[in-house]
Amino acid sequence: MRAILCKEYGPAEKLVIEDIQCPEPTGNQVKVKVKAAGLNFPDTLIIEGKYQIKPEMPFSPGGEMAGEVIAVGDKVTRFKVGDRVIGMTGYGAFAEEMLVEENRLLPLAEGMSDEEGAAFTMVYGTSYHALKQRANIQPGESLLVLGASGGVGLAAVELGKAMGAHVIAAASTDAKLQVAKEAGADELLNYSNTDKPLKDVIKEMTGGKGVDVIYDPVGGDFTEQALRAMAWNGRHLVIGFAAGEIPKIPANLTLLKSCSVVGVFWGAFTQKEPQNHVQNMKELFQMHSEGKIKPKVSEVFAFEDYVKALAALSGRTATGKVVLKVSD
Repeated sequence: MRAILCKEYGPAEKLVIEDIQCPEPTGNQVKVKVKAAGLNFPDTLIIEGKYQIKPEMPFSPGGEMAGEVIAVGDKVTRFKVGDRVIGMTGYGAFAEEMLVEENRLLPLAEGMSDEEGAAFTMVYGTSYHALKQRANIQPGESLLVLGASGGVGLAAVELGKAMGAHVIAAASTDAKLQVAKEAGADELLNYSNTDKPLKDVIKEMTGGKGVDVIYDPVGGDFTEQALRAMAWNGRHLVIGFAAGEIPKIPANLTLLKSCSVVGVFWGAFTQKEPQNHVQNMKELFQMHSEGKIKPKVSEVFAFEDYVKALAALSGRTATGKVVLKVSD
């Protein structure tokens, strides 16, 4: 089988495609023919050695995939050959075949394409866990989504709306904001096109109250600016740092506003609280079947075009999700 391999840390150009052998599954392992792999921000970090997970080299990046079961280990009980599945793999999905632990797989929802399946789990799983378990967001509360046109941001817009929040979508261009509007955002904020401090704009948009929940996958300078516009008892969700800089937050802001800065590590949540994760996914599949959420796949790249695919992600030019077509 073909696999995209990281043999040394660096940019996507250092990755190579090689033919390797995929071993047969044992125990709780499932062998999957990968049809499509979703690209996520951690993929750009793991190949440069900047992510908290550092696999032994050589390894394939790709933490999310959709495919078909082609073999199972002797202890597997939930899947059989021929089942269509989606899975969170951590890494390894940029390959035509891979072994996945049974507990990392879910059946692909009926009516969902491989491309949609590969674009579903991480962004909706992260955003739903953040809004449901970490923020306990309530109907009628205000939700500010930074980076609202990206994969997790767009999912947060959709889910926030489905959960009854008043959603303010923030992004750097009007074109990106249009995508967020189509996903259900109530108000739009172009933070690169305002002559006022971001905190003042947010307060004006919330009638002086400030925002109840901030969904922040961006980091950098935006974190403190948004936190300064937090409402009393607000919750600032730390999702990631797409801007590249990990912000240092003045602790006095949390005291003055009696607000919380809440970390969201969805990958660890799926392993430490598997029953809650499975329940979340059931609820997300139900929302999908009801038409409340729908993955936006902005671009599908051929397997050989992995450099362009990762560039679209790292350059923050994509809206929604970027997917790699791995096999037919």
